Amino acid sequence: MASAAEQLASNLNFSAFAKAEDLKKRIWFTIGALLVYRLGTYIPLPGINPDAFAQAFSSQSKGVLGMFNMFAGGAVQRMAIFALGIMPYISASIIMQLMTSVIPSLEALKKEGEQGRKVINQYTRYGTVLLALVQAYGISVGLEGGNGIVSDPGMFFRISTVVTLVGGTMFLMWLGEQITARGIGNGISLIIFSGIVAGLPHAISGTLELGRTGALSTGLILAIIVLAVVVIALIVFFERAQRRLLIQYPKRQVGNRMFQGDTSHLPLKLNTSGVIPPIFASSLLLLPATVAGFSQTTNLPGWASTVLASLGHGQPLYMAFYAAMIVFFAFFYTAIVFNPKDTADQLKKHSGFIPGYRPGERTADYIDYVLTRITVVGAIYLVLVCLLPEFLISATGVPFYLGGTSLLIVVSVTLDTVAQIQGHLIAHQYEGLIKKSKLRGGKKAR
Repeated sequence: MASAAEQLASNLNFSAFAKAEDLKKRIWFTIGALLVYRLGTYIPLPGINPDAFAQAFSSQSKGVLGMFNMFAGGAVQRMAIFALGIMPYISASIIMQLMTSVIPSLEALKKEGEQGRKVINQYTRYGTVLLALVQAYGISVGLEGGNGIVSDPGMFFRISTVVTLVGGTMFLMWLGEQITARGIGNGISLIIFSGIVAGLPHAISGTLELGRTGALSTGLILAIIVLAVVVIALIVFFERAQRRLLIQYPKRQVGNRMFQGDTSHLPLKLNTSGVIPPIFASSLLLLPATVAGFSQTTNLPGWASTVLASLGHGQPLYMAFYAAMIVFFAFFYTAIVFNPKDTADQLKKHSGFIPGYRPGERTADYIDYVLTRITVVGAIYLVLVCLLPEFLISATGVPFYLGGTSLLIVVSVTLDTVAQIQGHLIAHQYEGLIKKSKLRGGKKAR
């Protein structure tokens, strides 16, 4: 077995990729699906004046709309048929995860296995439709309130806008599921990933243009590039970091033979909550600024204008609230997605135990103890990565494009996709070794 594993590792190279026909088909399917998505971000809604909307969007681009536009690959800025993007599905998935921890019937359904997951996924789809309907209708009403954005406002425009936007979201949800099943990587994550990366060339060209005109020095641009590489390396390190708890299984007797107890590890990720804390925190913080922009800031009281100005990008109050909310949601979402008691019960069910701790409640307390402490480190890491762009913007005025939530998503999706490609290559190589061993065995038998 060891020699087979060594041979498998040594043969895992580009020649193996060239021979993996199924993997190449999956990659081409994924690329084709993402091209379809990118094409849809350039098809505008019917009845919209693009110039008038672009002018209105520019005044709100620093609020929630700017963040949604980044996740939607510029579709919001162009008010395309994919303007809602995949965010309603993400929101519905998060809501369902929260509800499965609060509602006992959904929690029991989650534990039923594959059939239960199918039912929960169906509920998530229904929630996606409901959220998309509400958001699409709000967008249609908001567009009618703009100056000259809608050429023929009325109920027909609202209905057509709702149908188009909801249809676009449902198509993206279906497309993401198809990528997951027939392509490579997680389809929903890759759609968000492609939307973020699509704006990267424009951001790079804009930064270089600032350097050409003298607005930014060459040294500062090089420092930003070096800093971006360092941040990416830091994210890769922390996203792959794990705290492994030793799990032991007792000796067992089969017939007259006594088998030594096995050992394994329970991996606990340093950042269990993923990118959810930055998304929640930034959405809640940018919401007041967006609402104030739509309601004409000049009509607000003086104290409200002062508070909104303090919550702007780069302001100390904004950074303090942003950091505090990231830490809160890191602990909150970790508690939602990982239950130490269930993990301890599963270990006890399979006769596994952590050395020095009794199975059951003591094991659950120890897992919770370790998880809480590594979550502190994970939350600090998220705060540092997400506040770095804010410090850069306030200090230099440079729009650090790949920062915070977007950078976390890009790196995490890349790591996950590369891991899946390696998994397919290993499976292909392993199948090849088995076929070779069978052929050799057949020749020897002859």
